[in-house]
Amino acid sequence: MFSKFVTLFKITNNSMIEGEKRELVDMVVKPEGYYSNRRLEMVSFIPKTASKILDCGCGEGFFAEEVQLQFPDAEVWGLELDADSAETARKKIHTVLQGDLDATISQLPENYFDCISFNDVLEHLVNPYEILTRLRKNLTANGVIICSIPNVRYWRVFKKYVFGKNFRYEDNGVMDRTHLRFFTKRSIEEMFQDLGFSILEMKGLKPTPSVGFHIANALTLGSIKDCKYIQYACVVKPLKQK
Repeated sequence: MFSKFVTLFKITNNSMIEGEKRELVDMVVKPEGYYSNRRLEMVSFIPKTASKILDCGCGEGFFAEEVQLQFPDAEVWGLELDADSAETARKKIHTVLQGDLDATISQLPENYFDCISFNDVLEHLVNPYEILTRLRKNLTANGVIICSIPNVRYWRVFKKYVFGKNFRYEDNGVMDRTHLRFFTKRSIEEMFQDLGFSILEMKGLKPTPSVGFHIANALTLGSIKDCKYIQYACVVKPLKQK
């Protein structure tokens, strides 16, 4: 097992397909309910006019099912690596493609989706930049990508590695041991800007209830205000090609 993980981090981004990289990481046993999160707060970021919606990493389809309920006339698709989860999702939504992202993206129609969602998925990929770039062609002219991305500077985590001197992995959350990429608010902004996306909206999710955070933020004149949120939600749109 250990040797496989060492191999995973030694390979170059282009030497394995994305699904093979994720499968190595996903050998870690997931806690119960890992694939069944509804993420209701993310539905509000979907444009009201969206008629074709794709959820990447749809798990058992709970979020996509909620989307289908709130957009009853929409065509909702899902992509999922885990075979059992994909089979469950097929009972809830229009279309589910099972397999690694590299293969399933290749099966998607071009200029088709008004909204593509990534709910806590990009951080699991070795090369999320390539995946986001490839999906541009699958969006309609006014299509958007919405995503939720964990914030590695979240206060509870920030305290542990700054003051506790410990970068400890966990079964889920920001420090999920299957995360291959770590993001901050600033690095999320830079990623989309570098890839040629316009950020239409960015919002912090699930603020910390810690009084200690508010004291520390006040003492540092607001310099750690980005540590308040466990995740950041984004709505982005490709810039027009010249």
